Amino acid sequence: MAKLNILFVCGAGLGSSFAAQMSTEDVLNKLGVVANLDHVDISSAVSMKSDIIITAENFRSQFEKFSIDPSTTLIYLKNIVSKPEIEEKITPVLKNKGLL
Repeated sequence: MAKLNILFVCGAGLGSSFAAQMSTEDVLNKLGVVANLDHVDISSAVSMKSDIIITAENFRSQFEKFSIDPSTTLIYLKNIVSKPEIEEKITPVLKNKGLL
């Protein structure tokens, strides 16, 4: 089975997306899920293939303007480094994708 691809997105693809990636990596390790993780800026994200996009809630309106592959799940976080929030939101997605 191919690895799950998760993109972390912020305005520049550097700071907050990388912080969210590190927090999510801890959650995935706890859940025993192996995935390919990468962080990018919002304009790059819409042209990349991923299973899950994780971003801050404040980017929701920007993502709604783009055509995202319907098989990609978008997860919006209020606190991008909150491991409890990440776990709460990613667990049902992972179950739906048959990874938990």
